[in-house]
Amino acid sequence: MHIWRHFLTITRHRHKTMYNCFRAGIPWRGLMHDLSKYSPTEFLEGARHYQGTRSPNAREREVKGFSEAWMHHKGRNRHHFEYWTDFMPEKGKYCPVPMPPVYFAEMMCDRVSASKVYQGKNYTDRSALEYWEREKGHVEAHPDTMRDIEKFLTLLAEKGEREFFAALRRHLKAHK
Repeated sequence: MHIWRHFLTITRHRHKTMYNCFRAGIPWRGLMHDLSKYSPTEFLEGARHYQGTRSPNAREREVKGFSEAWMHHKGRNRHHFEYWTDFMPEKGKYCPVPMPPVYFAEMMCDRVSASKVYQGKNYTDRSALEYWEREKGHVEAHPDTMRDIEKFLTLLAEKGEREFFAALRRHLKAHK
């Protein structure tokens, strides 16, 4: 168990996301970000599977075949596109629905801070896009959400954080 290291990692991530949310113009989302990571369900599994270079949820999946911590987390945190599914009677199954802009913006802030925490000195403005490129073939999100993730992470990679956060603020303003 790596209780102290896990605590420091999730707290550093939370503070970076909070800072990013302030830059994006959604301070309340920053203050509320990832508080469930301190709950026993998420914290204890995270400390048990801590590695420091990637999410402990990935290791928990390797060990148990699923991540109890992730299932708890995604069900309580609207900034994950996995939260945004609903039963569609016409299709007879659960399907992704579009994310509200404020949670989309928080997700973008979260992705940037996670890349910074896990990549440390190797972080570049391309890091979050490169991670997305590896991940996107394995995820199911609403097509609008997928398109916007790609658009914003490409903007970050090509133009940097200043333009990225300005674009997030414009996105939020346009959808009010």
